[in-house]
Amino acid sequence: MKFAADLHIHSKYSRATSPRMNLGSLSQWARVKGIKVMGTGDFTHPQWFGEIKESLDPAEPGLFALKGNPPSQDATARQGKCSTRFMLTAEISCIYSKGNRVRKVHIVIFAPSFEAVAAINSRLAKVGNLLADGRPILGLDSRELAKIVLDASPDCMIIPAHAMTPWFGVFGSKSGFDSLEECFGDYAKYIYAIETGLSADPPMLWRMPDGRRVALLSNSDAHSPEKIGREVNVFDVDPSYQNIADAIKTRDAKKFLYTIEFFPEEGKYHLDGHRSCNVSLTPQESIKTNGLCPKCNRPLTIGVLNRIQELATEPEGYKPEGVIPYKSLVPLQEVIADVLGVMVANQAVKSEYAKLVKEFGSEFSVLLGPSASDLERTTSPEIAQGIIDAREGRVELVAGYDGVFGHVKVAKNKNGFAKRETGDNGNPIPQQGLF
Repeated sequence: MKFAADLHIHSKYSRATSPRMNLGSLSQWARVKGIKVMGTGDFTHPQWFGEIKESLDPAEPGLFALKGNPPSQDATARQGKCSTRFMLTAEISCIYSKGNRVRKVHIVIFAPSFEAVAAINSRLAKVGNLLADGRPILGLDSRELAKIVLDASPDCMIIPAHAMTPWFGVFGSKSGFDSLEECFGDYAKYIYAIETGLSADPPMLWRMPDGRRVALLSNSDAHSPEKIGREVNVFDVDPSYQNIADAIKTRDAKKFLYTIEFFPEEGKYHLDGHRSCNVSLTPQESIKTNGLCPKCNRPLTIGVLNRIQELATEPEGYKPEGVIPYKSLVPLQEVIADVLGVMVANQAVKSEYAKLVKEFGSEFSVLLGPSASDLERTTSPEIAQGIIDAREGRVELVAGYDGVFGHVKVAKNKNGFAKRETGDNGNPIPQQGLF
């Protein structure tokens, strides 16, 4: 069975997160997006874990379904009964000193059962306050976290989150490491995957040894229901925790089909920069300023592109054999907003979005399936063309930096923008019947 999985999100108990990040809204928005398996996020938070146990029933092994399918609070998401499955997931912020430096590493955990989660939470509660935040901050070495998690269950998985981002990525320029072994020591052999994050994509990480050694996952890290699915993983297995975990561990391209990615320029740490001075620089430009802001002379935040070049052992454009393919897309609401020349929150965007999703079944079905003529039966020719242009990589991007998201523009005429690499990597990605 082909399906999309978004395995890193946050609940309403995380800071700066929508109060609508509850299981009902997540289940319904997953249906709107075209996602079969959602991470619960935040299982370390006692109240959220209580809601998870109360609201979810066991479904396939290691996966859970919402009891009674309660109606969503979101009007757009009310689209009938949802068959969403949930996997038990959480993210930990490990902040500690190692090698005479302060390290800040975000790590996602997958767990196969309530019992495994209870064992993890019991140990972590002795380290820090799990009630303070859905993504707890713990003074815990990454290796020690891995040991605690795998002691709870050897079937758990440890996934370094948004691996390249400056402040909290395992390879981040501000507080990260140069290799998984440097971070996890003898537990590096149990790290089977890392997240690309919004500011990087697979070809960037393929240049690094660890980016070729492990699987590359893509998840939304969403803080609101509308943002789930902006990056996902696509599998072809019978849904279960173990089947998903095995597909990741083995990197079997018949089971782990591809990832759907942001164009990395859209991420908020792609280039070097200094937000306070509205300065963004390419790595080549940063070298000329010795890593200092040309306006205020303070240190720049060194972005993902620059950090990749520091750690790369292969040239730009390198494609290893046997890697999982990927596809770069632009979220549908962003495409509509750009064509209409309005903000994403505009009511006209919501209206067009709802029409298209209702007609074609899900956001991913719209983005990856219909022809321009099929789309024009539901929406305007301009929006239809914008969707096709985004699908085929005819986009223009202004790259993000130092916490500022990048901007995407889609072509609006036949001349359009130059076609960009959209990630098929020589392997065909189906355009119809995705999930």
